[in-house]
Amino acid sequence: MATGVDQVKVTLEPNDHPYRNGAWTPVFEEVDTDELEIIGTIPADIDGLYVRNTENPVHDSIGRYHPFDGDGMIHTIRLRNGKAHYRNRFVRTKGFEAEQEEGGPLWVGIMGKPDDSKRKGWGAHGSIKDSSSTDVVVHAGAILSTFYQCGEGYRLDPETLETIGTADWVPEDGISAHPKVDEATGELLFFNYSTKAPYCHYGVVGPDNALKHFIPIELPGARLPHDMAFTENFAIFNDCPLYWKPELIERNLFIPAYHPDEPTRFGIIPRMGQPEDIKWFDAKPTYVLHWTNAYEQGDEVVLDGYFQNEPVPPPLTDFPAGYESMGASIDLHSFKPELHRWRFNMKTGETKEETLFNDYPVEFGMINQQIAGKPYRYVYSVTGEPGWFLFNGLTKHDLETGEAEHISFGEQRFGSEAPFIPRANPQSEDDGYLISFITDMAQNRSECIIIDAQDIAAGPVCTIILPHRISSGTHATWASAEQIAR
Repeated sequence: MATGVDQVKVTLEPNDHPYRNGAWTPVFEEVDTDELEIIGTIPADIDGLYVRNTENPVHDSIGRYHPFDGDGMIHTIRLRNGKAHYRNRFVRTKGFEAEQEEGGPLWVGIMGKPDDSKRKGWGAHGSIKDSSSTDVVVHAGAILSTFYQCGEGYRLDPETLETIGTADWVPEDGISAHPKVDEATGELLFFNYSTKAPYCHYGVVGPDNALKHFIPIELPGARLPHDMAFTENFAIFNDCPLYWKPELIERNLFIPAYHPDEPTRFGIIPRMGQPEDIKWFDAKPTYVLHWTNAYEQGDEVVLDGYFQNEPVPPPLTDFPAGYESMGASIDLHSFKPELHRWRFNMKTGETKEETLFNDYPVEFGMINQQIAGKPYRYVYSVTGEPGWFLFNGLTKHDLETGEAEHISFGEQRFGSEAPFIPRANPQSEDDGYLISFITDMAQNRSECIIIDAQDIAAGPVCTIILPHRISSGTHATWASAEQIAR
C-alpha cells in the first residue's frame, strides 16, 4: 500500500457544516492497494474500471461553503480476472495547485460573492475555483473530470490517476458538467454556457481527442443548463426557465430565479449541424438536472429525464440552522423530480409529454451505455435520503411494462450513481451488473458493491471493502478494458 497524504497540504478545520461532516466528511489520504477484503466473488467476466468523482475540500472556504465547491477527488476500482485494485487521487487542477502553494483558499464557491475571491480566473465564469469535482467520463483513453458550472475539463491517466492537464480542445468559456460519450462512435459531445452572447456553444470531439465541430447556440440570455442528451443523429439542448437574474449579473452576482410563466425550450440539431439547423420546441416549465437517454422514433425525437415539480423549493424546516435553503436546493424530496418523457415531432413542431414514474423521488439515472442514443427499456435511478443530498437506494424502471424494482442500501448506508456493466456476450439489455461505492456510517467504512442488474432485489453478489471511509459522492462511470486502452 502506498499513500500520498504528505504531498497534500490540508488546512481545513473542524466545523459544523452539514456537508463537511457525517457521510460527507472529507478524506485526505491517497491510496494504491490490491489488499482488499472481498465478500463473495467478483464475477470473472468483469474487466474494466469503475470511476467516481467526489467533492473533498482541503481548505476552509471564503464565504459560504456549498458541497459542490469541494476539491475533486477521483476514486477508482480496477476489476479484472476476479481481482480488484483500489486507487484515489485529488484532481490537481490549477486552482488546487495554487491553493496548495498559498496554503489556504483563494476563491469563493458557488454561493459566494465572486468579488471576494483573492484571485480571478481559473474557474466558472472567471470568478470561482474550478474544482473539477462534479462528473467524470472516460474518453480517448483518459478520465475526464468536470465542474458543476462550466470548467476547464481535466484529463487523468486511468491507470495511475495522474492529472495529465486540461483538455486542449476546451473553449474559453469551458465545458459544462456533463459532456456525453457515444460509445458507438467514440465521440464526445459537449456544450457550455456563459454570461455573454450567444450564451451557449456546442462541440464534438473525435475518438482521437481532437475537436471536430464547434458552433454557437444562440439563447435569449444567460442560462443555467446542466445536462444534454443525444440520439444517433441529433444533439439536444435545453433552455429551462430557471436562470441567473439578469439585473444582478451586471453587479457580478449570480443568483438564480425561476420563471414559471415561461416555457421550457428544447433545441434539437443534427450532430454536425450549423446554428441555422437547430429546431426549437416549447414544453411545460420546469428545471431538469439530468437526462437518462434520447432516441429517434419515426418523425419524433424522444427524450427522457427528471422533471422537477419544485425547481425552487422552500427551505427545509428540520435542517441545521443557517443551511435550510441550501439543503433544500439539493434534496431530491424537496424539488420532487419524476421520470418524465418528452416527444418532439421534427416535421410538425409539436411537443407531447408524459410522466413515466412518480411514486417517489428518483434522479441520477444510468442506462446500458452500449445503447445510448437508441431505443431502450431500463433505467437505474437513485433514491434520496429525505432532507439530505445522500443516495439511499436504487430503483430499476422497466419503461416497457411500467414496473419498478427497488433495493435499499441499508440503514446509514449511502451510495452514488450505479453505472451498468454489460456481461460478456449479453443476451438482453439488462444482462449485466450495477456497481457503486457505499459509505457505511454504521460500520465506519466504505465498500464497492456489485449487483446483478436482472435481480437487484437480491442485493450485492459481491462486496469489496475499501481501505478507508470515503466521502459521499454523486457522479460515476464505468469503462471497459477496451475503452481504457483506447
